[in-house]
Amino acid sequence: MAGKNRFSVSDRFEFLQGLVTEFQDTDSEEAKEQVLANLANFAYDPSNMEALRMLQVTELFLDMLTEENDNFVEFGIGGLCNLSMERESRDQILQSGGVPLVISCLSSNRDETVLSAITTLMNLTTAASRAETTDSAVVQCMLRFSLTENPRLRNLASVFLQDYCTQEQVDRAQEAMQGQSQSVVGIPLPKD
Repeated sequence: MAGKNRFSVSDRFEFLQGLVTEFQDTDSEEAKEQVLANLANFAYDPSNMEALRMLQVTELFLDMLTEENDNFVEFGIGGLCNLSMERESRDQILQSGGVPLVISCLSSNRDETVLSAITTLMNLTTAASRAETTDSAVVQCMLRFSLTENPRLRNLASVFLQDYCTQEQVDRAQEAMQGQSQSVVGIPLPKD
């Protein structure tokens, strides 16, 4: 395409490697947040997947999910959400034991973190991982999210329940919730 500056594979790798190195070398939380946000955005482009895997960015994003800094968590789950759309990256997240870390993001009080976590769970659901991604606690959480006033969260949770859970799972989760208040037990709803 005329006028478009296209990176070669080696240029792309070097640029992404520079970002990873900057993240590792800087002591500034603000600089780390910026690098994570950039890496999460680059994870959206399929042409970056191989380089991101080679640079172990999947593991970096997974590590961010246990950080105290809410921005690190938000950018980490956002990056995983983007990566998980591609089969090899999805498998890498699953093999790294990422599902429990993703599920932990459902307890965030940030809408974007929770929405990315739900979408990531959808992307991570395979025949082999379905029991873990649609665990009873997750289904109960989605049922509660489907009752929130936040339309984005309500709609995405409803899609999760309809497309990724069996009716039997939903019925069992509803029975388990009988008599409980309609807030998420142990999981605060994100602020609208």
